[in-house]
Amino acid sequence: MQGIQFKVIFFIFSTLCVGSFSRAQVSIPADSIPLPPSLTTQDSLRTIQFDTTGRKNSQQVDQIISYAKKFLGTPYRSAGMTPSGFDCSGFIYYVMGNFGLTLTHSSYGMAEFGKTVKLADIRPGDLMFFKGSSTKSSRVGHVALVVEVGPNSIKFIHSSTSRGVVIDNFVGSKYYVPRYITTKRLDYGVEE
Repeated sequence: MQGIQFKVIFFIFSTLCVGSFSRAQVSIPADSIPLPPSLTTQDSLRTIQFDTTGRKNSQQVDQIISYAKKFLGTPYRSAGMTPSGFDCSGFIYYVMGNFGLTLTHSSYGMAEFGKTVKLADIRPGDLMFFKGSSTKSSRVGHVALVVEVGPNSIKFIHSSTSRGVVIDNFVGSKYYVPRYITTKRLDYGVEE
Protein backbone atom coordinates (compact mmCIF):
# COMPACT_ATOMS: atom_id res chain seq x y z
CA MET A 1 0.00 0.00 0.00
CA GLN A 2 2.81 2.44 0.81
CA GLY A 3 4.37 1.91 -2.62
CA ILE A 4 1.09 2.90 -4.29
CA GLN A 5 0.82 6.03 -2.12
CA PHE A 6 4.34 7.05 -3.09
CA LYS A 7 3.62 6.53 -6.81
CA VAL A 8 0.42 8.61 -6.59
CA ILE A 9 2.19 11.41 -4.73
CA PHE A 10 5.14 11.29 -7.14
CA PHE A 11 2.73 11.49 -10.11
CA ILE A 12 0.94 14.51 -8.59
CA PHE A 13 4.27 16.18 -7.76
CA SER A 14 5.61 15.55 -11.29
CA THR A 15 2.42 16.85 -12.88
CA LEU A 16 2.45 20.03 -10.79
CA CYS A 17 6.10 20.75 -11.53
CA VAL A 18 5.91 20.08 -15.25
CA GLY A 19 2.45 21.58 -15.71
CA SER A 20 3.35 25.08 -14.52
CA PHE A 21 6.45 26.73 -15.90
CA SER A 22 5.88 30.18 -14.41
CA ARG A 23 5.44 29.10 -10.81
CA ALA A 24 5.14 25.84 -8.92
CA GLN A 25 4.30 25.36 -5.27
CA VAL A 26 4.31 21.91 -3.82
CA SER A 27 3.49 21.06 -0.24
CA ILE A 28 3.51 17.45 0.83
CA PRO A 29 2.96 16.56 4.48
CA ALA A 30 6.00 14.69 5.74
CA ASP A 31 3.90 11.93 7.28
CA SER A 32 2.22 11.08 3.95
CA ILE A 33 5.44 9.82 2.37
CA PRO A 34 6.98 6.67 3.83
CA LEU A 35 10.66 7.31 4.46
CA PRO A 36 13.33 5.20 6.07
CA PRO A 37 14.08 6.28 9.66
CA SER A 38 17.41 7.77 8.58
CA LEU A 39 15.59 10.34 6.43
CA THR A 40 12.76 11.35 8.72
CA THR A 41 13.49 14.77 10.20
CA GLN A 42 11.66 17.98 10.88
CA ASP A 43 13.04 19.19 7.55
CA SER A 44 11.02 16.62 5.59
CA LEU A 45 8.28 19.14 4.81
CA ARG A 46 9.52 21.75 2.37
CA THR A 47 7.28 24.38 0.83
CA ILE A 48 9.10 26.54 -1.66
CA GLN A 49 7.89 28.72 -4.49
CA PHE A 50 10.41 28.87 -7.30
CA ASP A 51 10.85 32.23 -9.01
CA THR A 52 11.08 31.46 -12.70
CA THR A 53 9.64 34.80 -13.81
CA GLY A 54 12.19 37.06 -12.10
CA ARG A 55 9.49 38.98 -10.17
CA LYS A 56 9.09 39.20 -6.45
CA ASN A 57 7.21 41.24 -3.93
CA SER A 58 9.57 44.02 -2.85
CA GLN A 59 7.32 45.02 0.06
CA GLN A 60 7.56 41.53 1.55
CA VAL A 61 11.33 41.49 0.93
CA ASP A 62 11.59 44.76 2.88
CA GLN A 63 9.57 43.21 5.71
CA ILE A 64 11.79 40.11 5.75
CA ILE A 65 14.95 42.24 5.88
CA SER A 66 13.53 44.47 8.61
CA TYR A 67 12.56 41.39 10.64
CA ALA A 68 16.00 39.82 10.15
CA LYS A 69 17.70 42.99 11.41
CA LYS A 70 15.82 42.67 14.72
CA PHE A 71 18.15 39.78 15.53
CA LEU A 72 21.42 41.71 15.08
CA GLY A 73 23.68 40.81 17.99
CA THR A 74 22.02 37.44 18.64
CA PRO A 75 24.79 34.99 19.57
CA TYR A 76 25.90 32.11 17.37
CA ARG A 77 24.81 28.67 18.54
CA SER A 78 25.68 25.46 16.69
CA ALA A 79 22.46 23.97 15.25
CA GLY A 80 20.60 26.96 16.74
CA MET A 81 17.21 27.85 15.30
CA THR A 82 15.79 30.26 17.90
CA PRO A 83 16.39 33.85 19.05
CA SER A 84 18.46 32.48 21.94
CA GLY A 85 21.09 31.51 19.35
CA PHE A 86 21.34 30.80 15.60
CA ASP A 87 23.69 29.02 13.27
CA CYS A 88 23.73 30.45 9.72
CA SER A 89 21.02 28.24 8.25
CA GLY A 90 18.97 28.28 11.46
CA PHE A 91 18.84 32.07 11.23
CA ILE A 92 17.61 32.06 7.62
CA TYR A 93 15.22 29.19 8.41
CA TYR A 94 13.74 31.11 11.35
CA VAL A 95 13.41 34.44 9.52
CA MET A 96 11.86 32.94 6.38
CA GLY A 97 9.58 30.71 8.45
CA ASN A 98 8.07 33.82 10.04
CA PHE A 99 6.81 34.72 6.56
CA GLY A 100 5.48 31.27 5.69
CA LEU A 101 8.53 30.23 3.65
CA THR A 102 9.66 26.84 4.85
CA LEU A 103 13.24 25.90 4.03
CA THR A 104 15.44 23.07 5.18
CA HIS A 105 17.72 23.76 8.17
CA SER A 106 20.88 23.25 6.13
CA SER A 107 22.78 25.79 4.04
CA TYR A 108 23.66 23.00 1.62
CA GLY A 109 19.98 22.05 1.30
CA MET A 110 18.84 25.67 0.95
CA ALA A 111 21.18 26.09 -2.03
CA GLU A 112 19.07 23.56 -3.95
CA PHE A 113 16.07 25.92 -4.08
CA GLY A 114 15.36 29.04 -6.07
CA LYS A 115 16.73 30.55 -9.25
CA THR A 116 20.48 31.09 -9.68
CA VAL A 117 21.37 34.78 -9.93
CA LYS A 118 24.59 36.34 -11.28
CA LEU A 119 26.54 38.61 -8.90
CA ALA A 120 25.76 41.59 -11.15
CA ASP A 121 22.02 40.93 -10.75
CA ILE A 122 21.86 40.46 -6.96
CA ARG A 123 18.96 42.17 -5.17
CA PRO A 124 17.95 42.49 -1.53
CA GLY A 125 16.19 39.30 -0.45
CA ASP A 126 18.50 36.99 -2.40
CA LEU A 127 20.38 34.26 -0.56
CA MET A 128 24.17 34.10 -0.96
CA PHE A 129 25.95 30.78 -0.44
CA PHE A 130 29.55 30.27 0.57
CA LYS A 131 32.02 27.52 1.30
CA GLY A 132 32.49 26.79 4.98
CA SER A 133 35.75 27.60 6.73
CA SER A 134 37.91 25.93 4.06
CA THR A 135 38.40 27.65 0.71
CA LYS A 136 39.45 24.29 -0.74
CA SER A 137 35.99 22.77 -0.25
CA SER A 138 33.45 22.97 -3.06
CA ARG A 139 30.49 22.28 -0.75
CA VAL A 140 28.11 24.95 0.50
CA GLY A 141 28.71 25.54 4.19
CA HIS A 142 27.30 29.02 4.86
CA VAL A 143 24.24 31.09 3.86
CA ALA A 144 23.40 34.80 4.17
CA LEU A 145 20.49 37.09 3.26
CA VAL A 146 21.26 40.10 1.03
CA VAL A 147 19.95 43.27 2.71
CA GLU A 148 21.42 46.07 0.57
CA VAL A 149 23.06 46.48 -2.82
CA GLY A 150 24.95 49.65 -3.71
CA PRO A 151 27.62 50.82 -6.16
CA ASN A 152 30.43 49.38 -4.03
CA SER A 153 28.59 47.06 -1.72
CA ILE A 154 26.57 43.91 -1.40
CA LYS A 155 25.61 43.80 2.25
CA PHE A 156 24.26 40.63 3.79
CA ILE A 157 22.98 39.58 7.20
CA HIS A 158 24.02 36.22 8.60
CA SER A 159 24.99 34.36 11.74
CA SER A 160 28.77 34.27 12.02
CA THR A 161 30.41 31.65 14.23
CA SER A 162 32.59 34.28 15.92
CA ARG A 163 30.25 37.32 15.99
CA GLY A 164 26.67 36.03 15.92
CA VAL A 165 24.10 37.81 13.74
CA VAL A 166 25.86 40.64 11.89
CA ILE A 167 25.80 42.53 8.61
CA ASP A 168 28.90 42.25 6.42
CA ASN A 169 29.90 43.68 3.04
CA PHE A 170 30.74 41.08 0.40
CA VAL A 171 32.54 43.51 -1.92
CA GLY A 172 36.24 43.51 -1.11
CA SER A 173 35.91 40.95 1.69
CA LYS A 174 39.08 38.89 1.98
CA TYR A 175 37.11 36.21 3.82
CA TYR A 176 33.85 35.89 1.85
CA VAL A 177 34.91 36.62 -1.75
CA PRO A 178 37.16 33.51 -2.02
CA ARG A 179 34.43 31.39 -0.39
CA TYR A 180 31.56 32.56 -2.61
CA ILE A 181 29.71 29.79 -4.46
CA THR A 182 26.34 31.08 -5.74
CA THR A 183 23.32 33.29 -5.16
CA LYS A 184 19.72 32.10 -5.30
CA ARG A 185 16.46 34.03 -5.59
CA LEU A 186 13.29 32.75 -3.98
CA ASP A 187 9.82 33.89 -5.02
CA TYR A 188 8.16 35.61 -2.09
CA GLY A 189 4.68 34.81 -3.37
CA VAL A 190 3.15 37.99 -4.79
CA GLU A 191 4.08 39.44 -8.15
CA GLU A 192 5.13 43.09 -8.36
